[in-house]
Amino acid sequence: MKKPILLFLLGFILACSPDSMKNNPLLQEYDTPFQTPPFDEIKTEHFMPAVREAMEQNRAEIDAIVNNQEAPTFENTIAAYDRAGDLLSRVTAAFFTLNRSDTNEELQALAREITPELTKHRNEIQLNPVLFEKIQCLYQKRDSLNLDAQQMRTLEKYYDDFVRGGAALSDEDKETLKDINTQLSNLSLQFGQNLLAETNDFKMVVDNVEDLAGLPESNIRAAAGLAESLGNEGKYVFTPNKPSWIPFLQYVHNRDLREKLYKGYYMRGDNNNANDNKEIIKQIVNLRVRRAKLLGFDTYADFVLVNNMAKTPEAVFSFLERVWEPALRVAKEELAAMQKIADREGAGFKLESWDWWYYAEKLRKEKYDLDENEIRPYLKLENVRDGLFYVANNLYGLTFERRTDIPLYNPSVETFEVKDKDGSHLAILYLDYPTRAGKNAGAWCSGLRGYRKNADGTEQFPLVTVTTNFPAPVDGEPVLLSWDEAETLFHEFGHALDGFFGRGDYDRICGALPRDMVELPSQINEHWAIQPEVLEVYARHYQTDDPMPEALITKLVNSSHFNQGFMTVEFIAAALLDMEWHAAAEEQSYDVNTFEKNAMKKYGLIDEIIPRYRSTYFSHIFNGGYAVGYYVYLWAEILDADAFDAFKETGDIFDQETAGKFRKYILTEGGWDEPMDQYLRFRGQEPTEVPLLRNRGLLK
Repeated sequence: MKKPILLFLLGFILACSPDSMKNNPLLQEYDTPFQTPPFDEIKTEHFMPAVREAMEQNRAEIDAIVNNQEAPTFENTIAAYDRAGDLLSRVTAAFFTLNRSDTNEELQALAREITPELTKHRNEIQLNPVLFEKIQCLYQKRDSLNLDAQQMRTLEKYYDDFVRGGAALSDEDKETLKDINTQLSNLSLQFGQNLLAETNDFKMVVDNVEDLAGLPESNIRAAAGLAESLGNEGKYVFTPNKPSWIPFLQYVHNRDLREKLYKGYYMRGDNNNANDNKEIIKQIVNLRVRRAKLLGFDTYADFVLVNNMAKTPEAVFSFLERVWEPALRVAKEELAAMQKIADREGAGFKLESWDWWYYAEKLRKEKYDLDENEIRPYLKLENVRDGLFYVANNLYGLTFERRTDIPLYNPSVETFEVKDKDGSHLAILYLDYPTRAGKNAGAWCSGLRGYRKNADGTEQFPLVTVTTNFPAPVDGEPVLLSWDEAETLFHEFGHALDGFFGRGDYDRICGALPRDMVELPSQINEHWAIQPEVLEVYARHYQTDDPMPEALITKLVNSSHFNQGFMTVEFIAAALLDMEWHAAAEEQSYDVNTFEKNAMKKYGLIDEIIPRYRSTYFSHIFNGGYAVGYYVYLWAEILDADAFDAFKETGDIFDQETAGKFRKYILTEGGWDEPMDQYLRFRGQEPTEVPLLRNRGLLK
């Protein structure tokens, strides 16, 4: 045992000079509350030395495993591998959190440098023949090792990871795979940077407030504030960010301006300029085909899905098409109803895709007597946040204590200590709400650190971030959310709960839900947002603190089926587009726009609806790790609708027994066994599509 230890120490000493350790906060133990990243001390120039040092330490850890002359055991191989790379995870988590949430040109340039080095590093580990030989040896005799259930699952998962990573390939094919992986990493990064640039570059300037007739005053003020910050005082600026363009399309009477802004949104990455993504898409798709073939799969979709609940592309296509048919029927009914309104008003035109939000809002008012602007005053951001905490407290006994002593990467972030029902420390939660130029579009939940059970029995607790793109405060006024934004916050907080509770003796299985189950915790949490007894708590008028009137709650609940044809169709269109891109069995010469158009024509998508994400800004699949995975949101809706029924069947949406089972089998132990087996332990039955179709109003 002496040789590996000496090798590790020598590598550590050589790589870490005293000066570098002293001056780089990323390479020191964090002297901060709860060992949170010291963002107030971290500078851009600290990242590259820290990443390289962390990779060196990780190599030393791997070398210690590889050079160990003792026969491989679970402890000296699998457990040791599982513990390796802690510093690298810590450093890269801090870097990529910043680069995604508060980036700048310097950080983006650094990302282009760091990303290929990380890819090379991971390739070296994943394709190490001696390491794989040791893992394979243990895997082949796993039934005789007297492993417990967690150990067996961890061993099986790591063996599969290595095989899928190319460890069983010939030396020549390994080199080919390394090259493919490097290219894919660089292309994915470039796709994201192009999209961010396109999003930031498009700004629609409106000179006259009269052209904004119909737009709520709060949105007008926000547009004026943005214009002023950009040197366009006295004018109004609108962008492709959702808090800007969604209300504009809903309310502004000026159809020409609605069309202009909408096209600014859906033409991102497709403008034949320096930020065009079409060539990148072609390269990514073909490289993924090449990778799948190399690893023994017919298509990239086959490669991805084999470890998901769905298992096969055929199962995904079949599922999507079963929901597509009733959704498209309802969407056509919605379109006909909106066209009637337009005709009745003497519009004199056939509705186009940029008209849908505007006339849908008219239809909502007509059908349900509900104006979304009636809802906003009751959805003050801080109140919605407290609603999240209320639900978590009633389900799981969690409490949230505001902290002002934790270093932040941006002053708009707020932090909370999360405590379990017994008062013990559970996690730190970072909430980052407002849109800004350096933040990627959309909303997400990620981790600066996950749970870890250390070798000495001590525990490392999670640091979880929830990031959104809500309107920024203007002139000290409170931020009032739309209903969609409130649901988004509940959704991402569901992921946060998964992050708080995930446990396991080994990192590999801790919180390791498969991709088409990972949205279950987030989507089930949305159900509580609209429950009347929950709305009574958090939906309170920002000026008077009066609760949302029962009549308005009734309208909101009754309108939950509204526009579901459109929403389901635009979603499934994007999911089908994702699948079509990755169902190819051979490399092809693509015309991206033609491919997309033909794919949608194949399924009968109507002209008035475009996919929720067109290819050139479909960051989920070309930059966000969700390739062959966009379907999972709808797949998980089968699970979340059925799972919430389990609560309703008790007569109490906060039923403690049901909440305890959900926490144990899904949130805590979700990665310990096959996903359907875990679900059956919670629910006692397999889910069906009926609750999903019922909840969306798509049943005949």
